[in-house]
Order: sequence, then structure tokens, then C-alpha cells
Amino acid sequence: MVSHEPDQAGQFRLHSARLRDRPPTHGANFLYYAREKIISVQSETPDTNILVWLPSPMGDAILCTPALRAVRERFKSSRITFLANPVVREILSPGVFNDEWIEHEEKDPLAISRLLRRHRFSHAILFKNSFASALAALLAGIPSRIGYAREKRGFLLTDRLQAPKLTSGRFEPRSMIDYYLAVASWLGAETTNRSLELPVAPGAGDSIRSRLPELAGTGGPVVVLVPGGAFGASKCWPSERFAQIADRLITDHNATVVISVAPEPAEKQIAQNICDSSEHTLINLGENPLSIGELKDLFSVADLVITNDTGPRHIAIALRRKVITLFGPNDPAWTETGYENETQIIGNVPCAPCSRPDCVKSRHICMQAITVDMVCNAAKELLEGGRGHRILA
Repeated sequence: MVSHEPDQAGQFRLHSARLRDRPPTHGANFLYYAREKIISVQSETPDTNILVWLPSPMGDAILCTPALRAVRERFKSSRITFLANPVVREILSPGVFNDEWIEHEEKDPLAISRLLRRHRFSHAILFKNSFASALAALLAGIPSRIGYAREKRGFLLTDRLQAPKLTSGRFEPRSMIDYYLAVASWLGAETTNRSLELPVAPGAGDSIRSRLPELAGTGGPVVVLVPGGAFGASKCWPSERFAQIADRLITDHNATVVISVAPEPAEKQIAQNICDSSEHTLINLGENPLSIGELKDLFSVADLVITNDTGPRHIAIALRRKVITLFGPNDPAWTETGYENETQIIGNVPCAPCSRPDCVKSRHICMQAITVDMVCNAAKELLEGGRGHRILA
């Protein structure tokens, strides 16, 4: 047996435990194993100083919010500092689950370790899976380092979790929400709340309407289309179909349609192609880029978001918007949220999910299988008060 009793100082205490001596643990419906050490978290003191290293992609950081909330609720007296890149910091700001931010874009673990050492952290929770993050935490002299043993970094961690794998050796598709919640659960931060959460500044609606007066529109629903995708072309639904959707929404629902893309040349061109193909005037944010904070403000007033499998999808879900997500090469299981107002339309073809950024068949047949009528019908259902569901194309 492994003792969970705190020591006399009330501090976290590490106890040795062999994997063979400890059965699998089910945390947040996610099977994982801990190796060699565990942390006793029955007690804490105000001087417990926790570093939480956030995942880098914006979407993954949002999927991590249930775990961040659980950690904050469990360690109310501790000082919690988030380490993140500028995009992740902006999407999660103003911070409601942390006391301080460290913003970085540095990739050199030695440079980051020097920065971290000054803070004298007692624990590092590494939601970021990279080898460099574990190495930096070790070099910073942080005594307890918790994370998944992947990317060959297990020997750098004091507490190692293992995600379940298939017989092929590949990771078993499980929701990243549960993947992150398993870490929180191992720390004693148990929760059944899987809801994504993002803070929005007071007056966000008025602010974005001032920024984009076109949103006043016709009095119909505000619909945001997200046609891009950093993952690769294989996740992108054809531009001409987004244009047809925009026209149908305007004709059938008197909608104000906004095209939201990243401020990159390729995505700006996608937005322009949609506008050029549409028979109506659309709000093209490729010409008028929003900050991450303004993007949250926009989504907070949207009646419907139609998106490829992208990071902005998670913004919409976290802000409790109605969402249609178009899935092709990626397995929806990885990002499943259980959100009741999301309709998932999945390109159900023999070669999917392939998880490839570019289609080896050069035809993108999974995304091509999703028709304009499917999306229009799903939009009508949601705009008229229906609940989300899953459609196989």
C-alpha cells in the first residue's frame, strides 16, 4: 500500500511506488498508469508554488481548461503560474485559473530553465508533451515534475503517466479533455465537469460591434464561417462550398455572414475566394484581421459557427455557441467534448481517418463527401432551436 498522508509540515510528499504494486487508475474516464513515484496532495501550504506549462496549440490549450479549473479548485491556497506562448496567453486571458503568467516563445530549454529558476517553483505540471519542457523543468531545479512519459522524456519526470495504446503501438484515440484531466485526477483534483471555459471581457458584445459595425446587418443571425486550418489542406472544406453556404444562409435566414481566417496569406486567399464566389456581400476578416481577444468577442455574439476541425471550433464551444464542425482526416474522438449544441458532420470514407495534413489521393474525398445540403440542413436545425448530433456523410 502507498500512504497518502501528508508529512508534519503539511507539504507534498513523494512516496516510491513500483508500477507492479499499483493497479491502473481510472481518472476522468481515462486509463493511465503512474510509474515509480506519486504525490500526496491531501494537504498544501500557501508557499506551494506550482508551474503549469500549457500546451502550445490554441485548441489544445482550450481543451485543457477543465483540467486547469480542477487544479485551481484543488489548490486554492497555492500560487499557480501558467507558462504559455503569446497566443495561448491571450486566448486564456484574463486568467481565472492562475495567479501569474510567464509568456515565452523561446525554444531553448536552457534559456527557459534560467527564467524558471528565479521563480523557485516546487512543482511543475507539464501539460505540454515535449521533451524540451521536461528538460527545462529539470534544469530549473523544480523538485516535482509531473507529465506524460512520451517523446522519450520519461526519465526527466518524477511522476510519469502513460496514455493507453493500441496493439499497433499507436495512441488510442481518446478525448484530449480526458487526457489532461487524468493529470489533474492523479494530483487529487477530481472533477466530473468536462465543460470548456474561456473568459470574455465585460462589454465584449458592444466592443466587437463597435469594431465591426457591419454586424448590425439585417437583424438576422450572425454566422461565422471558419474555412481555414493550420493542420493542412486535407482538413479544409472547399471554398466554393463555403460560398454556397453563405448565400443560402443569407437567402433563407437573413443572416449576417462573417469569414474568419488566420492572418496568413494562404488563409486570407481562402477568405477572398469565398467572397469572390458568393453572390452576396460578406464580412471578410482576411481584410480586417482581429486580435485573439477580438476573435473571442466576435464568437461571443455569434448565433452559429460553421468550421473545419480547427482551434476556433473550441472557442465557439467554450463560449456556448451553436457549432457545426466538418471532420475529414482526423478522428473526432481526439477532440470530443460532449457539447450538446455541436453538430459534427464526418466524411465517412474508407480511408478516413488518416490523420494526414495532405491527402495522398489528392482528392480530399472525405471533405468532398460533405455536401452543401447537409450543412444547410444542420444549420437550419440549430438556428431553429434544435440540438446538435452526428452526421456521417
